[in-house]
Amino acid sequence: MLIPLDYYRILGLPIQATAEQLQQAHRDRTLQLPRREYSEVAIVARKQLLDEACAVLSDSEGRKAYDASFLAKTYDRESEAAQEAKHQRSKTSAGTATFLQDTGETAPPESKALEAAPDPHTPSIEIDDNQFVGALLILQELGEYELVQKLGRPYLNNGSIAIAEGRFGDPQLVRPDIVLTVSLACLELGREQWQQGQYENAAKSLEAGQELLLRESLFASVRGEMQADIYKLRPYNILELLSLPEEKVAERRRGLQILREMLQERGGIDGSGDDRSGLGIEDFLRFVQQMRKHLTSSEQQALFEAEAGRPSAVATYLSVYTLLAQGFAARQPSMIRRAKLMLMQLGRRQDVHLEKAVCSLLLGQTEEASRALELSSEKEPLAFIREHSQDSPDLLPGLCLYAEHWLQEEVFPHFRDLANESVSLKDYFADPKVQAYLEALPQDAETANEWVVVQPRSGKLPGRLQPTAGRSPAAIPAQPPTAKQGASTVTLTPVSGEASTAASGAKSQATVAAPSAVAPVSIPIATVPHPADSTSKQRRRQHSGRSGATGNGLKGDLADRARTKAAELTAQVKSMPPKRLALFLVAGVLSLLLLWLILSLLASAMQALSGPSLRGEQALVRLEEPPLEIPALTAAPEPSAAGAVSGEITEESAEQIVQSWLSAKAAALGPNHTVEELKQVLTEPALSRWQLMAEAQQRNNAHQRYVHKLQVNGVKTNPTNPDRAQVEAQVGEKAEVFDRSQLVSSRNENLRVRYDLIRQEGQWRIMDWQVIK
Repeated sequence: MLIPLDYYRILGLPIQATAEQLQQAHRDRTLQLPRREYSEVAIVARKQLLDEACAVLSDSEGRKAYDASFLAKTYDRESEAAQEAKHQRSKTSAGTATFLQDTGETAPPESKALEAAPDPHTPSIEIDDNQFVGALLILQELGEYELVQKLGRPYLNNGSIAIAEGRFGDPQLVRPDIVLTVSLACLELGREQWQQGQYENAAKSLEAGQELLLRESLFASVRGEMQADIYKLRPYNILELLSLPEEKVAERRRGLQILREMLQERGGIDGSGDDRSGLGIEDFLRFVQQMRKHLTSSEQQALFEAEAGRPSAVATYLSVYTLLAQGFAARQPSMIRRAKLMLMQLGRRQDVHLEKAVCSLLLGQTEEASRALELSSEKEPLAFIREHSQDSPDLLPGLCLYAEHWLQEEVFPHFRDLANESVSLKDYFADPKVQAYLEALPQDAETANEWVVVQPRSGKLPGRLQPTAGRSPAAIPAQPPTAKQGASTVTLTPVSGEASTAASGAKSQATVAAPSAVAPVSIPIATVPHPADSTSKQRRRQHSGRSGATGNGLKGDLADRARTKAAELTAQVKSMPPKRLALFLVAGVLSLLLLWLILSLLASAMQALSGPSLRGEQALVRLEEPPLEIPALTAAPEPSAAGAVSGEITEESAEQIVQSWLSAKAAALGPNHTVEELKQVLTEPALSRWQLMAEAQQRNNAHQRYVHKLQVNGVKTNPTNPDRAQVEAQVGEKAEVFDRSQLVSSRNENLRVRYDLIRQEGQWRIMDWQVIK
């Protein structure tokens, strides 16, 4: 049979090789044995071909005759027409190889595979049938992977009889050798395609080889090599599939499915499970960053919100970015509010005040945005914001500029469908849907941190994926624009009236410098009236109504006069010298006491004059004996708070206290918002913080549902103060966050917490707590 090989290629030599080079090449090739999985049949057949090539080329007369034939075919092959034909054959061969890998059953029949004449322009040699396995092995060593598959696969199809009849040697040895050679060709072809950036083709080649080995139940070690490469190839394959046009729905869906399989094996984006890709946590975060630009905002939302439920801090942070981008682009502030609620989870361990400030700004909650900026420790963004708010009584102008630039340069570019969209706060606030939503939105703080961290974060959020030197993927947008960039003028024009006062506290225009990346725009700071203003006006109207009703009577009239007199006195006080002021203050105090006495007497007289008169028969009551028998007085114990513990603190009582707190927390933040239970177990400073948070969530129709597990690890009483103690406990907390009865996020955490206890009026209460790293 003819095989597309020549003696020079078999020995790995050029046609100009000398006799010494010929002998050296033969020795080297003979010593370079193939993989140990090959049988003796394949090794012997390979050596026979090496010996034959050396023998022909070592004989001077035989070499002259061979060279004449070899050069004639080579010359014809290098002609222009032959070059074009070669190009076409190469394309056809690649396509045929991939097709064969996919099906494994559509190759030409075995009888035609060897009987078909080779290309007349390609050198070939005649070999014996029992040398076929050796020829395949040499072709595989020469990198002719497609040719190996084209020649070898037909004999592995169902119904093949050439091997079974012993045409190539012992079937028990020859068939495994052909299987091994074809599968190794798949392995090496896959690696070659991988290096060329053809990741999908590489995956198909590796899977075809693995499928062949599984079908034949042979060479588990080689199959393991292929599986290891498939695992390592998956990130590259995902990137290639997701980067396809959106019309390629099936291919992109396959990429997302492979990604979900990896995430499941890793235990989440920031999980520590082994997906056998060879990527550590940091490398995988960089891969996620690189992948994001190929996904649309809706695809990212579906992916990251599902991952956030593991829970995953990184996925939660990426969900915040997605909701922010989608909410701003689609003019849906409800999504921005969901992002703000999700930031609550991160705020327990990370500094996300800057993100909260942007969310609050986009929700029209300007006062809360300012408070969030005061709590942030992000130095560069704050420096930029302060620099561009120099002519304003607050930081809102700089925050507006920062938010617009941040969304345009750092958020939108990471979404396939938003990368080319422009960002304009002016257009956002002018949208009627945005205005209607913001007017109905309460303006109070929505959340507070549930846990206080012992150690501050190291400078980067779990969701802020930061690249290392030499790595191509970009970091998650967290870096602020710098003031060193070129500047263009942005005019921040507050609107007139109360909305302007709520936004910036001034009606004048403030001109600030903006990064050159932001085009000059005019941004109204408060296009939408601040809901807090309308609420305060309503309260003033209610108060005025009550005052008017009271003023119809004597007490209301006196109260009005007292307020008028107080105002006059205040004005006089401001203009007095110090000595007269002291005398005046003494006289004023006496006058106030006298005025209070007169008012009390008048009120009592009015009540007596207007009281109900007694009519009908009166009850006969004797002063010397009571109308009813009065039982003897006994000292009743004072009511104790639910869950309150007195006496010495023990592990049992500590567990009761902490369990009472967890129950009170679930009740205060639950759907019924029973805030009063907090007083039974908390004291300052924790009490005020939690009362504010619970009341804010009640006003905003948000609530949480908790499931807790508690284990107290130790109790330590302060040796210098028996009324102070510390309790260390392991707290398992499952929480679901609801916004207007809609589940927006969930988490499941296991925390080690140190509680600070104090005994007040004989009862132990919790002052504060810290999460122990």
